[in-house]
Amino acid sequence: MAEKIDSILSIKDTRIWSMGPEETVYDAIALMADKGIGALLVISGGELVGVISERDYARKIILHGRHSKDTLIREIMTTSPMTVTPEHTIDDCMRIMTQHRIRHLPVLDQGALVGVISIGDLVNAIIAAQAHTIHQLHTYITGTYPA
Repeated sequence: MAEKIDSILSIKDTRIWSMGPEETVYDAIALMADKGIGALLVISGGELVGVISERDYARKIILHGRHSKDTLIREIMTTSPMTVTPEHTIDDCMRIMTQHRIRHLPVLDQGALVGVISIGDLVNAIIAAQAHTIHQLHTYITGTYPA
């Protein structure tokens, strides 16, 4: 799809959930559970320094027998996360997420953090576009398409 992700950001909740790298993994998981999200951006000094996800927790804490209350976010976060701009297309983002096996992309506009796109956001946009196309084809076939 050639639609740009700024169109998704324009209808999405603009709040960006984040924590600092020196906070505990337990606090990060608690915030994710409270907000119903799967990842948090890690911000230090006003800059994006990483991403922590439920997957990081499962693979780097639970499977290694570590304790989330004793582990800092910086110890397990993904550093230097992939980012996109509002000008990236939905196809671009799907390709990046698929190639890098990630589910969240921070969106930077001229270096400033403006949002986060999830795989769910992209799937919903694709489904909506397909539904619109199906509706247009249906109205064309049934003769109710405006001339």
